[in-house]
Amino acid sequence: MLENKNAIIYGGGGSLGGGIAKAFARDGAKVFLAGRTLGKLNAVAEEITKAGGAAETAVVDALDEQAVDAHAERVVAAAGGIDVSLNLITRGDVQGIALAEMTTADFTRAITTGVTTNFITARAAARHMIEQGSGVILAVNSGSAHGSPMMGSTGPADAAIDTFIRNLAAEVGPHGVRALGMWVAGVPDTLSRDKLWTADHNLDLADDAAFQGLLARLDEMRMLRRSPRLADVAELATFLASDRAGAITGSFVNATGMFPS
Repeated sequence: MLENKNAIIYGGGGSLGGGIAKAFARDGAKVFLAGRTLGKLNAVAEEITKAGGAAETAVVDALDEQAVDAHAERVVAAAGGIDVSLNLITRGDVQGIALAEMTTADFTRAITTGVTTNFITARAAARHMIEQGSGVILAVNSGSAHGSPMMGSTGPADAAIDTFIRNLAAEVGPHGVRALGMWVAGVPDTLSRDKLWTADHNLDLADDAAFQGLLARLDEMRMLRRSPRLADVAELATFLASDRAGAITGSFVNATGMFPS
């Protein structure tokens, strides 16, 4: 579905980014993995090349607009254009604390980081996509903007990104560029006790049994009584980035298995 496409994935060394990158490459895209940890990026790139795909890596801080712009210029110069831009940068969400008890720094961090990195990376891609008359800008968040208690900074951060993508889609659409996103939450094969504790220090994950219990509760929250897997999300991202989804823009596809709150 992505034959001869060039895709930049910011946060491509993470579990979700790596899984989507492999799916993109399998379907024909050349993937450009960008992030702050070269070792993780190179590990994903090595898996892709061993499977017969094409991947390149670069250390890029998505909060540094000059670095992002320069990297996008290098991709265009080397590959001829940017067809897909996907942002999966970690935002520093804080959950499990009532809003009335949160510090200002904990509340604003995910909002500021999330909307800033999405703006910088989307802007860099949009400028090139507008010139070439095509392209897809993809965003990902948890779909918590409708109101999720005890989700701390996550809901407001998601809301900011949702609104940004919808407004961007309206502006770039006449130039043949699509902007859209996926709501993704609690994908078991991307989670670990450490990752969950980083976002919510109040979670009781003292041992593996507690961790597995939490995953089981996540399954029960889904309409299908099972959580979407990394492969499910990667396949959806591949479809949305492809020409087969050419009529979809300005919206988010719900891949959580739950109704928005």
